[in-house]
Amino acid sequence: MTFIIEYLIPFIFGTIVGSFLNVCIFRLPKKQSIVSPFSYCPNCHKPIKFYHNIPILSFLFLGGKCSNCREPISYRYPVVELLAGLLSLALFLKFGLSLSYFVYLTFSASLLVITFIDIDHQIIPDVITLPGIILGFTVSLFLPGMTFMDSIIGIAAGGGGLFLVAMGYHLLTKREGMGVGDIKLISMIGAFLGIKGVILTIFLGSLFGSSVGLAVMIKEKRDRRYAVPFGPFLTIGALIFLFWGEIIVRRYLYLG
Repeated sequence: MTFIIEYLIPFIFGTIVGSFLNVCIFRLPKKQSIVSPFSYCPNCHKPIKFYHNIPILSFLFLGGKCSNCREPISYRYPVVELLAGLLSLALFLKFGLSLSYFVYLTFSASLLVITFIDIDHQIIPDVITLPGIILGFTVSLFLPGMTFMDSIIGIAAGGGGLFLVAMGYHLLTKREGMGVGDIKLISMIGAFLGIKGVILTIFLGSLFGSSVGLAVMIKEKRDRRYAVPFGPFLTIGALIFLFWGEIIVRRYLYLG
């Protein structure tokens, strides 16, 4: 019984959230409603029966194909559901059944949606980041370990700092090195995680992003102007801080 409560239920709940995130990832770039119509096959556009829409399991039972047209279903669907389930489980183990669990699950889910949309379309939707900034600022009044000022400073330092970096890069190189969407994303991260979260997120995001970007340029034989989406790396940095940030800050950055 303890195993079910502590591990299985949070994981299953997370996969259900992940199923909804797949809808957001598919529809938001197309400016479609995420509420209606109900889930449908992107190939034949026929509605998906509820028993064919069970997270992860339906994909396996159907052999990764639509039950109507038998066209392949992208592996991204179960991957997103699995990631959401694991994040839900990890957050439950860290925070228990608390306000922090639900707030940071919402935050993490938003980052997952942003990551996959940025990978596909090189955009970060305002419809996620702008409400996210407001939500992060609001819940900072109630979350343990966060304060009103932490959130305000995180928003200002994240958005303002990245904006100055982007402007400086543009002035020096006459090229745009960072989009406005990235600036809004780091502001949202600052709203939820504060100034320490912003610093570590930018550091880790830049480290991972530059490493992957360099590897892709070498493999694909691209020049330095080749653009790699930065949102996914900011997401990685933010999630690392969310789970291990205070330990990293105390041991290595001496900011706490």
